[in-house]
Amino acid sequence: MPSAAAPDMIDELAQALAELEGQGLKRRRRTVDTPPGARVRVDGRDYLSFCSNDYLGLADHPALIAAAQSAAAEAGVGAGSAHLVAGHHRLHEQLENELAAFVGLPAALLFSTGYMANIGAITALAGRGDAVFGDKLNHASLVDACLLSRAELTRYPHGDLAFLETKLKASSARTKLVLTDAVFSMDGDIAPLPELLALCERYDAWLLVDDAHGFGVLGAQGRGSLNHFNLRSDRIVYMATLGKAAGVFGAFVAGHPTVIDWLVNKVRTYIYTTATPPLLAAALSASLRVIAADDWRRARLQELGAQLKAGLAGLPWSSMNSATPIQPLLVGDNAAALRLAEALRERGILIPAIRPPTVPQGTARLRISLSAAHEPADVEQLLTVLRELA
Repeated sequence: MPSAAAPDMIDELAQALAELEGQGLKRRRRTVDTPPGARVRVDGRDYLSFCSNDYLGLADHPALIAAAQSAAAEAGVGAGSAHLVAGHHRLHEQLENELAAFVGLPAALLFSTGYMANIGAITALAGRGDAVFGDKLNHASLVDACLLSRAELTRYPHGDLAFLETKLKASSARTKLVLTDAVFSMDGDIAPLPELLALCERYDAWLLVDDAHGFGVLGAQGRGSLNHFNLRSDRIVYMATLGKAAGVFGAFVAGHPTVIDWLVNKVRTYIYTTATPPLLAAALSASLRVIAADDWRRARLQELGAQLKAGLAGLPWSSMNSATPIQPLLVGDNAAALRLAEALRERGILIPAIRPPTVPQGTARLRISLSAAHEPADVEQLLTVLRELA
């Protein structure tokens, strides 16, 4: 039976939700009836979508679907247990080897999500008495991982290498760990990874690179941000997600074999969770083959990005310095961003309004996500509507 205090507690939550509503910060879910793609049906209505992180248009690719169906018939739909019990299937092992080879690192370890990968790897590599350094625009999973690690946390201004160097030089911690998004998820810009690695080498620190939005998009054949910059180092710990450009689900960490062995033995988010279904591993193996073979998908992203930037010139909203499929349209005010997103939705175009705390105060924006599934006509349709609204 609920305690007498419960109604007051519910009222407090309701009041807090009302305050979020008034600030233009309350979130709501929409129900999707179709696979991800340029055209989707949401809440019973058809839209042109610029919402998806399916950058290469692989989420409904026939080869991936066929691989998943075949593996489901062979291995079932669940792994049955954790990797270290009896859930590590041959298809998981095969995919880990393929992922390591794909990004040019010696070994890889599968995770259920990028959030779990970041929290697990960081808390296994740093703890009390250690020091972690993160870009202020890093993904929430990196920030939360730093807090959970109990290491001393320094958040440096976005891309400020001089500030970071000062802090690294002053630190006397035994273990130092620098963390960065490779492609920043709300701005679309690329981190200065060569310069960050040089600082880590100078001050004996690990460099953890979160390539969630670069894997599949950057580098030769989509091999990611390390390939893009031609970087190799045993001190790099590389993480990428597999539900964005790869089109499926999951994440992996790659690096030196000793690092990966340490993670297998120490990462709580790996040890104490059921392994992902083997059928997903099979679909991802098929995805890697398509990513490597279909250079036209990355070429189309570049063409669409150039078309969009040219068309946005002269509009009252600022585009940002992004050379990736993430193309933010800076609005500023929360309510104004919501109004613009709603006006687009009324005209059949779906783009999310991104507001604090996801982005800093005063920088609410529309986050336009391009996909190889889009056609130039889709971008022109968006530009036409934006010009009308302007």
